Amino acid sequence: MNVLLVSANREHTPYPVFPLGLACLAGPLRAAGHRLSVLDLCFAADPEEATRQALAEFSPDVVVLSLRNIDNVTYPGSRSYLSGVRDVVAICRERAAVIVGGSGFSLMPREVLAYLGADYGVVGEGEDVLPRLLARITAGEGGDGLPGVVSRENAGFLPPHPVQAIGTPLRGLFQVERYHREGGMANIQTKRGCPFSCIYCTYPLLEGERMRLRPVADIIAEIGDLVDVHGVSYLYFVDDIFNYPQEFALELCRAMSAARLPVAWSAFINPDFLPPQLLDAMLAAGCDALEFGTDSGSPAMLGNLRKSFGIEKVREASQLCREAGVDFAHYILFGGPGETPATIAESFALMDEVAPTAVIAMTGIRIFPGTEICRQALADGLITPGTDLLAPTFYIAPAIAGTLCELVREEALKRTNWVVPGLEITANDAMLEALRHFAGSGPLWKMLKLLGRRRGSVPSPWSHSPS
Repeated sequence: MNVLLVSANREHTPYPVFPLGLACLAGPLRAAGHRLSVLDLCFAADPEEATRQALAEFSPDVVVLSLRNIDNVTYPGSRSYLSGVRDVVAICRERAAVIVGGSGFSLMPREVLAYLGADYGVVGEGEDVLPRLLARITAGEGGDGLPGVVSRENAGFLPPHPVQAIGTPLRGLFQVERYHREGGMANIQTKRGCPFSCIYCTYPLLEGERMRLRPVADIIAEIGDLVDVHGVSYLYFVDDIFNYPQEFALELCRAMSAARLPVAWSAFINPDFLPPQLLDAMLAAGCDALEFGTDSGSPAMLGNLRKSFGIEKVREASQLCREAGVDFAHYILFGGPGETPATIAESFALMDEVAPTAVIAMTGIRIFPGTEICRQALADGLITPGTDLLAPTFYIAPAIAGTLCELVREEALKRTNWVVPGLEITANDAMLEALRHFAGSGPLWKMLKLLGRRRGSVPSPWSHSPS
């Protein structure tokens, strides 16, 4: 069977993201004997014309379309991606059956399938079930009874089965070099699943609560291939939490050091699991930046968001980074349950104290079905059971519903190391696009330390643009 793999993601802010999910599907599909071609719409000037051309050239029997995100999860500057994807699906259905999957689809599969008008959807991880679905389609059968498969005719589906053995993504069909060049990094995954209970997080819904670890030898081999075959010099570990379990992270870092892999890298870190021994191993293995999922500088808000750590852990982790001389950023979410002007002030005060290279802040928290914050929003009357959550919908605590953006804007503009994408503070699309050409590899927020030295003497390309 001819199978066209379509990556629908067209977002470039802050980076174009390599379609890792599709690359993970490519290996099992090829092993099942299917002929594959890829249409990556991220760099297409005209996505509809690119779709028609790919269909004409490859004549697929089935189109597998990956929907990474429903929208940009940014308030108040939110934008949905679904209408553009629907147009692509309509063009594909003129020539072939269309199967939709990916993290964005899996969050609201029935609603997204109906909106897009696709034939089938795969909820959760597709490496095992997608080849089985294609075999059914080849035999003229439907997908009923397959775990995680939903169809136009049957909106019900069995719970998806998590993949037990996470394979190595097949990247050769994709534009690895271009993503590395224009995004400044290549992405890699070492594990799936999240045992934590942050009230807004969708990782446990998408990947399950049980962590599944890849063999370290496989990860090292994949990094070696990225370096030797694709010329990659910078990696970003896309794991929800790189440093948990600590023992696994330590083993991986030591293996990277032993392999003498010529790459720098960064990752998302939980401040609760960063002993000095692990940070030392990370730095020895090439880590040059850490991103902390801190969420708040208020003790009360950390509890409300159900974080696994308190303020002291944030202080300790930041102090370790400063002593080691490594760049680090804290991510803050404003507006969660119980947020007040006082808790917002606590977050700014703690960030001033721990002095990270950058603070990346979001105003409002995107509401997705199945999360605790969705249930809280229902209880608070912010949404109803009939609210269409396909449209970007955000939780903002009632006490600051009308003032959140201005409270954050006023304080963030006083500081040179704060980035607030929704308010376009120290970041806008045109500036980020231009800056990537000068910043080299790695996270763009590392450039903020240069801004801090220059601001006040010459105009900065990081100047904010009020929304």
